Amino acid sequence: MSRAMYAAIDCGTNSTRLLISDGVNQVERLMRVTRLGAGVDQSSRLDPEAIERTLSVLREYRSVMDQAGVVSLRAAATSACRDATNRADFMDAATQILGQTPELLTGPQEAELSFLGATSGLEDKEILTLVVDIGGGSTEFALGRTEVEQSISVDVGCVRMTEKFLAHDPPLPEELSNCLSVIEQHLDDVAREVPQAGNAARFIGLAGTVTNVAAVELGLKEYTPEAIHGFVLTKEAVEDVFRTLATEAVADRMHNPGLEAQRADVIVGGCCVLVEIFRYFGFEECLVSESDILDGLILSQIA
Repeated sequence: MSRAMYAAIDCGTNSTRLLISDGVNQVERLMRVTRLGAGVDQSSRLDPEAIERTLSVLREYRSVMDQAGVVSLRAAATSACRDATNRADFMDAATQILGQTPELLTGPQEAELSFLGATSGLEDKEILTLVVDIGGGSTEFALGRTEVEQSISVDVGCVRMTEKFLAHDPPLPEELSNCLSVIEQHLDDVAREVPQAGNAARFIGLAGTVTNVAAVELGLKEYTPEAIHGFVLTKEAVEDVFRTLATEAVADRMHNPGLEAQRADVIVGGCCVLVEIFRYFGFEECLVSESDILDGLILSQIA
């Protein structure tokens, strides 16, 4: 007897992703860089070309889901759509493609789903764990053991930081300094709302910035999820990768083994977020996870 197929779609600021699972096994996991949130921080509007890029990928995903026989879908929109005054332009068109309107998640909802996905496969769930999801427009912090006890979403992410602060290629030292200083101010908010964050015994990092930094540290010629998932990324390694990437122009940076070429223009902004989290909270290592909000969206349909 075949298992029912579930699907999850994450329409993020930088990428649009799909996960299809039967609840036990991952059947398909796809990621396309669509940059839906390009320019949103400055204009508070979704760019028509960005909308169309994302809709094109949703059409592709609709076909993949149909072929897989998906019986249940949960689609979500996050930071870019939260910030955009014209999000209905995207939501209405996405509804026509998917047959349902993507849920506009709040920051706390996003944090909770990320925590659910990241911790679902862990053996020891009694350890105080901080899950950090560094996205394109926002970063979610969720602290807990078997469930989220404290959480917050702050407006720092790889696309937002790049657009606001890193104007030169490669970034100027003063641009990097300004970017790190602003992130530190946002982390003051995290420390206030999630006061036990620095006491977490386990720090789990999610999403493209973290996985790409891990891949660069490993020097992967081809991105291999099995090599990334569960990799322990040290503070020293993160600082080293940051120094390397931040001093290279995009044209040179994209040739680093492990770095996705489409992420080369925003990875330094993401690194600024990751580095500052390590520095601010005094973490020495981060457990890298390939299980994230997509897995949380799947699990939420099965429970």
